[in-house]
Amino acid sequence: MFRWTLPQALCVLSACVCLVFTYEDDFEVNYTDTFYNEIGDGETPEPTPTPVPCSSRDLTKWDKLFSMLENSQMRENMMLQYADDIIKVEMGSLRGEMLRFVAQYGGSCGVAVETAGRRMALQLEGRLKETMERFKPRDQTSARNSAGTSDHLDERLQQLLSATLLQATRLAKMEHSCLRNGPRAGMGMDVKTVSKLPEAAGNQEQQVPSREGALDGFLAALQQTREELGEVLRSSRQRQLPAGCEMALLFPMRSRRIYTSVIPEVPLSISSFTVCMWVKPTAVSNRTVLFSYGNRRNPYEIQLLLGQSSALFTIGGEAHLVEARRVVSGSEWIHLCGAWTSQQGLATLWAGGKKVTSTPGVAEGHVIPDGGSLQLGQERNGCCPLTPSGGSGVAGFEEGFDPKLAFAGKMTGVNMWDRVLSEGEITQLALREGQGCEQRGNVVAWGATEMVPHGGAQFVN
Repeated sequence: MFRWTLPQALCVLSACVCLVFTYEDDFEVNYTDTFYNEIGDGETPEPTPTPVPCSSRDLTKWDKLFSMLENSQMRENMMLQYADDIIKVEMGSLRGEMLRFVAQYGGSCGVAVETAGRRMALQLEGRLKETMERFKPRDQTSARNSAGTSDHLDERLQQLLSATLLQATRLAKMEHSCLRNGPRAGMGMDVKTVSKLPEAAGNQEQQVPSREGALDGFLAALQQTREELGEVLRSSRQRQLPAGCEMALLFPMRSRRIYTSVIPEVPLSISSFTVCMWVKPTAVSNRTVLFSYGNRRNPYEIQLLLGQSSALFTIGGEAHLVEARRVVSGSEWIHLCGAWTSQQGLATLWAGGKKVTSTPGVAEGHVIPDGGSLQLGQERNGCCPLTPSGGSGVAGFEEGFDPKLAFAGKMTGVNMWDRVLSEGEITQLALREGQGCEQRGNVVAWGATEMVPHGGAQFVN
């Protein structure tokens, strides 16, 4: 077989060689033909751009900041979702605990609180009725005695207020104890009790709001009772005399015949003084006289006056007027003092223990003359002739009083010194709960100097 293959290969090879030599003249290469891609002289070929491989660009600080914000927002959302899940689980467990507590202790604790509340209300109502009965005078004698026993009533009201606060505190402690100790004890319930919880819890959930409403109403009633007792206490204090005073001068109405004359302990030939008093006006006009001293030559040597809401102080005549505005408010007790010294002419007004105005150069060098007349609640102004029954018997005063200037109300603690009191002394005199009436002046001393009421003026306890 090999013998036949080799001759065949030789035959094929020879045939190929013959074909090459036969077509050799047909293939000619022309190197003179021009083509469009020729490169002319002086032309520089432009390089073909090569695409840059993909690479990550550098991040700026703003890109980094935005990336951090996105990451923090994702973390925050995850944390919120996690916290929400935890709260839901905890609220579910807390609700279960509260239902168990209400089912076991709601009835007994609520009944106990309601019973205690009713008992407290009855006790407070009884004490309040007892106190109000004590305030009601049965006749004229008891009305007069009630002013003398105001300290005892004040003490009773203080005890009643203390009892109210004590009962409210006990109620709050009881409620707090029920809410604090209940869940711990409720953890020890047996399986049978737990199996009955859904039905009992439904009933208790309906009862708890009504009991809470009852407790809120009771606490509101206690608060209202406390406010009413406070009003009664303030009213009782207004009926009391201030600064430990045991009596007061009553001017029942404005009248030219109602005033009080004062006979000083020593002659009033002085170059400095301080006048102090407690007053409770019933009604105040534009000019109401509290303290007035004058003689035939000058009826206005010393005057302490009230306006609608101001206090006025004059020395040596109306030309030397000192005024303090907005110091009088309503029909309440107020302490007033007027001080003056001739050396510098310094006039000072005090209201409620505080210096409200001070003016220098007021009647500087002047000396208060002796031989005049001192009145409380009126002044001698020469406007009106004396009536036959209204004479005062003081030489030099042939004229009467003006009813428009008369004082109506109560006055106590009237004192006068022949010196200027210090700030500390006036502050002590103005203490409502103090003992200012025990400090008496050396020119006019309350409770010691002779004071003669005229007309309807009178001393009251």
